[in-house]
Amino acid sequence: MSMLGAILTPHPPVLLPQVGRGREEEIAATGRAMAQAAQEAARWQPEVLLVASPHTVLYADYFHIAPGRGASGDLSPFGAPQVRVEAAYDEPLREEVVRRAAQAGLPAGTLGQRQADLDHGVVIPLYYLQQAGVTCPILRIGLSGLSPLAHYRLGMCLAQAVEALGRRALFVASGDLSHKLKADGPYGYAPEGPVFDEAVTAAMAAGDFLSFLTMDPALCTKAAECGLRAFQVMAGALDGLSVAPHLLSHEGPFGVGYGVALFPVTGKDPARCFAAPCEQAQRDRLAARRAKEDPWVRLARLALETYVRTGRPLDALPHGLPAELTGQAAGAFVSLHVEGQLRGCIGTISPTAATLAEEIVQNAVSAGTRDPRFPPVGVGELDTLEYSVDVLGAPEPVDGPWQLDPKRYGIIVSRGRRRGLLLPDLDGVDTAEQQLAIAREKGGIRAEESYQIQRFQVVRHT
Repeated sequence: MSMLGAILTPHPPVLLPQVGRGREEEIAATGRAMAQAAQEAARWQPEVLLVASPHTVLYADYFHIAPGRGASGDLSPFGAPQVRVEAAYDEPLREEVVRRAAQAGLPAGTLGQRQADLDHGVVIPLYYLQQAGVTCPILRIGLSGLSPLAHYRLGMCLAQAVEALGRRALFVASGDLSHKLKADGPYGYAPEGPVFDEAVTAAMAAGDFLSFLTMDPALCTKAAECGLRAFQVMAGALDGLSVAPHLLSHEGPFGVGYGVALFPVTGKDPARCFAAPCEQAQRDRLAARRAKEDPWVRLARLALETYVRTGRPLDALPHGLPAELTGQAAGAFVSLHVEGQLRGCIGTISPTAATLAEEIVQNAVSAGTRDPRFPPVGVGELDTLEYSVDVLGAPEPVDGPWQLDPKRYGIIVSRGRRRGLLLPDLDGVDTAEQQLAIAREKGGIRAEESYQIQRFQVVRHT
């Protein structure tokens, strides 16, 4: 059996005394669990480690696999350059993985190297594994902005390559959990943080890999999780295999969740092939969301789908639209998401069309085809898109940040002809200071320059 199992590990540098300087005692249970997992892995005698880290090079639409013969890394960024690890890369296995990914239609390879040194998401688990005597070569795998299913399928390619070359492989899924567990933590608190940690650790304890693939993207974003995509690749690497799950520890005294789990392979199990159930769950979720869309969102979807499929805009507005759409003009933003990730957003602050309906039609097409941050939406993507439409109220001037509320108001920051706009109630924008900083950056306005602030309310349709 080529896949021996997997270990799921966090990567807080404070775990090590050289960095923690006493604070490591506050997460002593995590340290003990990391050592236990490494010792167990050493008994499996792996010939290669497949290491997936969220801090390795990450692209929106590409899986980066580290090139070269090997690499080293240390904890210099955390004040401990003496903590250093080195690892050779399994070059033949890397070539086989890239070849199989291409056959599977997955964008993966060695292009786009930005940082050759091992990141701390690799250094921390390797430190424990090497302390336990595991010194075999590794394959260092970056994550992406692609779907959970794409990550799972990459894991399947890894397992197939390992099997083809006859390697005894251990998967190392490096990732912390929510970063939003405590108000006094470095990232603050969100109620979704503990919910996420409870759900993901329950999945670890039960070996419920399908849950890794089907968690609500909005929950994951609001929880500011770190490692889920590494766990999804791990699930794919263990496709069709039975495991004996062991959740060794979970704690979060610093406001970030740390979980350690072991998944030794015990045999084969066709019932543990999760690609098809993942696809079905995604179809069901999108169908349920689509069934609840209101006329504002249905119009945006119709406009973009018509344009992408035919190359032409709508000939006429559909019949039966509410009077709010046809009897007034207003600015509007149309946003597109896939699996919780932004896919396009274009809008107008004030109306440019005769009616709100026409405003939505033109902005939906622009969001899907003219957002400079993304390539145009293709026909194959249409069924995966989730839409929201924000209808803007009239902007009003404010005297300063104390009159802002990023959950209630959007803002417009202006200096002369430079202007930056930010919608309200965005994930990760929790304070007026954050909102102002992002809006200034979008408008090319420096913090030391004088500028005017306006706020506006929106009605959001999803």
